[in-house]
Amino acid sequence: MNNENIPGKFYFTVKELIEALKSFPSDMPVIVSGYENGFENFYQPTTIKIKHEPENMYFDGEFQAGEEDDEELFDAVILQRVIRDD
Repeated sequence: MNNENIPGKFYFTVKELIEALKSFPSDMPVIVSGYENGFENFYQPTTIKIKHEPENMYFDGEFQAGEEDDEELFDAVILQRVIRDD
């Protein structure tokens, strides 16, 4: 994310996000992190190996990072929310 040109800029623009996502395969799933309510900024998109676990409680997330030897893992792009300190 190139924010140094705009004083006080702390977010991705649509153009920046599109450019970042172009580096991933077009058929790769995209997931977001989250918890509770409200909205947060997110880090540079990256890939993660995840497992679909739809039986999880809503607050645990439908997808979980898995162990490398798990055959059910697949790659996805993650938009990881910025975690702020209290």
